[in-house]
Amino acid sequence: MTAMAHEPLTQEEVLLEGFLSLDTPEGFRAELIEGEIVVTPPPDGDHEDCISRITKQVIRRSRTDMDFSGNKGLKLKKGGGCPRDHVTPDVTFAAAELRLYRGADPWMPGDGVAMVLEVTSTKPRTDREAKRHCYARAGIPLHLLVDRDASSITLFSDPADEDYRQHSTLPFGKPLPLPEPFAFELETSDFL
Repeated sequence: MTAMAHEPLTQEEVLLEGFLSLDTPEGFRAELIEGEIVVTPPPDGDHEDCISRITKQVIRRSRTDMDFSGNKGLKLKKGGGCPRDHVTPDVTFAAAELRLYRGADPWMPGDGVAMVLEVTSTKPRTDREAKRHCYARAGIPLHLLVDRDASSITLFSDPADEDYRQHSTLPFGKPLPLPEPFAFELETSDFL
């Protein structure tokens, strides 16, 4: 009987395997973004307040019944031989009828996600750029970014390839129109 030779793991496979076996301290979030492992400490209270204010508005005011999750990570496609991006948005929103958040796997595909929400944290560049590119590559229709340093909110839409083709940025205090399936003006005066 001949022993079968195992193919050596590629660098991308080793990175993905190492990432998936990470044991981060409670409250910390590990993500694999564009070939790099990014570990973020627990968010502060203002970060969580922004998320709460937006989530409440989306649930109460959207034209479509929405589910949301702040704990389910997205396994998103990546080009160039790198492993799939494993990104955990601050919040994902999807039509309730899809029931996307079921199952034991902490990672799910981005199919069916209507919008992702990011609120800038201790790594604002990752929130502003790298994650935006991940979401655009995955074809997630809407990406909402609350930039606490700039006191602004941006809605990215019309994903194509590596980025979104349209965006609308408003200062805190101005209502931001959200398109279908949400179809309401998001109030931002609470962020001032």
